Amino acid sequence: MIEKLAIVAIGGNSLIEDPKQPGIARQWEAARKTCNHIARMIADGWHIVITHGNGPQVGYILRRGEIAAKEGIHDVPLDLINADTQGSIGYMLQQGMDDALRRLGMNRTCATVITQMRVDADDPAFKNPTKPIGGFMTEAEARKFEAEGWQVMEDSGRGWRRVVASPMPRSVIEINAIQALMLSGYVVIACGGGGIPVVRQADGSLRGVYAVIDKDRASALLALTLRADLLMISTGVEKVAINFNKPDQRLLDRLSLAQAKQYIAEGHFGVGSMLPKVEAAVDFVQNGGPKAIITGPDYLVPALRGETGTWVVPE
Repeated sequence: MIEKLAIVAIGGNSLIEDPKQPGIARQWEAARKTCNHIARMIADGWHIVITHGNGPQVGYILRRGEIAAKEGIHDVPLDLINADTQGSIGYMLQQGMDDALRRLGMNRTCATVITQMRVDADDPAFKNPTKPIGGFMTEAEARKFEAEGWQVMEDSGRGWRRVVASPMPRSVIEINAIQALMLSGYVVIACGGGGIPVVRQADGSLRGVYAVIDKDRASALLALTLRADLLMISTGVEKVAINFNKPDQRLLDRLSLAQAKQYIAEGHFGVGSMLPKVEAAVDFVQNGGPKAIITGPDYLVPALRGETGTWVVPE
């Protein structure tokens, strides 16, 4: 039996601390820093399954492919790009966790599971793309790419970004492998980027689709499936806020389900940023999860002690 199981969801944007310097070296620094905090959770007795986002990374790879296509190099479909980022970010987290755990005198094996996530072919998200990918742009830059066929939107006052469909995750295809590794004591990295979205064909086969699943919603589903004790969402801020970036902005320490649903209905959270995180926390807690915490990577351990972060609880 696993005691104190936490699903820790790392945001793809939190691996790029400075949007003006998104290079791989800086992503390594952010990944290692985050792994140090997660390792401290393990040292405190938590068993951890790590998930991560990939929005910025997918956008950069997609753009590189578009540029390369002009030189006659074949394009790469979005489902394979999702798989690529699961491997590359998983590798960074595996190495970062191994280093961090060894410094604490712990010898634990980390393993990445390339994860597929079943979605519905008729999900309405395919007709209304809202999931931001890639870096931030000015409106002028976004409109230029829009003329080339991109779909773009303004992202919570932070700039403009490309958007793709984000269907709801329905089931984790590799759940048995994830659970087996977890029960064997591995630190598992799974559902990277929300998982590769696939649909089940009439003959029972799986096929990838042009979409990116929100990693927070996928993490909530994984946490419920594994009956985790905690869903911890690591993002770019210490606490959730209402009236974000306004004179009356207020940071939230604790949210009941009723309060969270009220703030969602009032439109306090950005569609491409904080909204899916709060919705994922609500989904986990209202379906039997004990609690969810939303905070920044530097605050994971203090948040567990109740010193910071935004806690989402039943009442």
